[in-house]
Amino acid sequence: MGRIRILSDQVANQIAAGEVVERPASVVKELLENSLDAGATRIRIEVEAGGRKLIRIVDNGHGMGKDDALLAFERHATSKLRTSDDLLSIATLGFRGEALPSIASVARLSLETRAAEDDSGTHIEIAGGNILTVEDAGLPIGTTIAIRDLFFNTPARRKFLKSESTELSHIAALVTHYALAHFNRHFELHSTTQALLVAPAVASAGDRLFQIFGRDTAALMIPTTAEMDFTRAGLPEPPPWKRELDYEAPDPGFLRISGFVSKPELQKLNRNSVYVFVNQRLIRDRLVLHALTEAYRNIIPPSSFPVVLLFLEMPPHEVDVNVHPAKTEVRFRQPAFVHDFIRDTVRTTLMQARPAASFASALNGAPYNDAHSSLLIDVSPLPGAPSDPVFDPRRAPEGFPQSDHDPSHEDSAPFFLAPIPVPESPGRLDFSAAATLAVGYEQEAAHAPEQVDYGKDRVIENPSLYSLSTLKPLGQIRDSFILAVNDEGLWIVDQHVAHERILFEKILRERNTEQIQRQRLLMPLLIDLMPDQMVAFARIAEELERQGFEAEPFGPRTLAVKSAPVGLEGRELEQMIEDLLSVEDRIGQTENADTRARRIAASMACHAAVKINMPLERSKIDWLLAELGKTEYPTSCPHGRPIALRYSHKEIEKAFQRT
Repeated sequence: MGRIRILSDQVANQIAAGEVVERPASVVKELLENSLDAGATRIRIEVEAGGRKLIRIVDNGHGMGKDDALLAFERHATSKLRTSDDLLSIATLGFRGEALPSIASVARLSLETRAAEDDSGTHIEIAGGNILTVEDAGLPIGTTIAIRDLFFNTPARRKFLKSESTELSHIAALVTHYALAHFNRHFELHSTTQALLVAPAVASAGDRLFQIFGRDTAALMIPTTAEMDFTRAGLPEPPPWKRELDYEAPDPGFLRISGFVSKPELQKLNRNSVYVFVNQRLIRDRLVLHALTEAYRNIIPPSSFPVVLLFLEMPPHEVDVNVHPAKTEVRFRQPAFVHDFIRDTVRTTLMQARPAASFASALNGAPYNDAHSSLLIDVSPLPGAPSDPVFDPRRAPEGFPQSDHDPSHEDSAPFFLAPIPVPESPGRLDFSAAATLAVGYEQEAAHAPEQVDYGKDRVIENPSLYSLSTLKPLGQIRDSFILAVNDEGLWIVDQHVAHERILFEKILRERNTEQIQRQRLLMPLLIDLMPDQMVAFARIAEELERQGFEAEPFGPRTLAVKSAPVGLEGRELEQMIEDLLSVEDRIGQTENADTRARRIAASMACHAAVKINMPLERSKIDWLLAELGKTEYPTSCPHGRPIALRYSHKEIEKAFQRT
């Protein structure tokens, strides 16, 4: 007898279950997607013992006849595909026909279903893949599936399940986010002791966000919407000699983005609060996660992550969902186009909104530990996962380079052996009231809206930094923070990071236009380096030249700096060079040209900016606030620290018990 045998259907189903059914949340995901594909408008999920003992899903979808109900438990039986061409344009959440037989092979399953055209329904019971009962029954239109004793016949798999509360939190997060994606449907999630979620159908995604998470969380989210047609991607058509006589150019379709992104003050320690839906399918895609990280670069610290709820809509043929057993990963047909559009849309949304951080919220909780305002549960509901105005995309910047955090030395002692003075130039920092240095882009027109409408009687104040131009400075607090007022309330501005943001954008603008002003040192500055730092210098030497430096090796372990940008000199210049060359080798090797340019610009701005404990004259303060208002993003410095905090007029009135 030969060595190779064909596995029995039961064993094959259990192997498939190992890929599809990892935990109770995996079962809920598969069955919930089937209910949505069936057109259900009301879905009720009941869970006992974290899903180990019972998972019951009741929907009012179109249901099934008796023959279809029996056929649904055969491997690769599906109503959603007909030919192999259908795999190129999958428009449903489920399609492979493996979910039901795989689940039935590792649990005790009960199915009750009835189609609208049938007089009676069908009741089926299956245990461990074996059909026990098939009978007619009087049932309402729709489907009810009950899964009991999950992994009862595979005890090894059952041992790998976590505690009941952990498994329940995975299910709760999963149902919550499908409820957010399908706001026009009614969702309920019940455990043995309580109703975890009751979300009736609403008119918009904003209403659903407000409905589930409340006013406080909704106030920390910014709505975003964008649309672009795929013709801009520039994919070539078949050459004329390969076209049929009746060939017609296919409709490229549109890429649409909608959803909510968090203000910079709402941050997380991991990516578990980033949830993305592609054609209403919950996914975990590295390309999208990278695009969101790039969108927030130089806005929040590189060690923290935003909270994002994003919905992508595109033609089915533009995305392949058949690349992962649990359908949690996808492949885009035009990945670079999708990546750049997501990045530019989110970045431009933040730039246009210019959200102002609340002084009170900054005092109540650190940005890394925001449990009271967290949008999402910090567990991944994805089985197998690791840890309406339309905005005009033509106004988005062409690209947003990247940056990484580098150490700063804000209180370093000055270097007394300074080079000889050079004549004033446009590149030197000028604090005079008549300074005409152009920073940022002129904002003549629209200001960000002051309020966001999340539905009837749900208007939430959305303060922005467009009002920086109206600030009237009062003075300094310990020569470190600028105190200013306007009609909105009291503002406290960190003078160092404010100047750092001004210089950062100025350096990048002058670099791109090759207008950086440099000064030649009286004597070359010699800096002793370690061997790995010399290697790092060779990697960034070209970019340093573009940003105004003239430096070259002077021996095997010495660097000679002959020229530097205006505004950097002495000890600050030496420390900046050392900081740039001390970056981790892993970061230096993986960063691209834009990332490197922004990292160097951020370090230059940090070392050239005014320091704390430095008194400023009134004219200098006026200049600083005026130039800050002209920057593209005055919310945070290039390293992610907040620039200005607002103590609103309402908060002041409340503190004095006048409301």
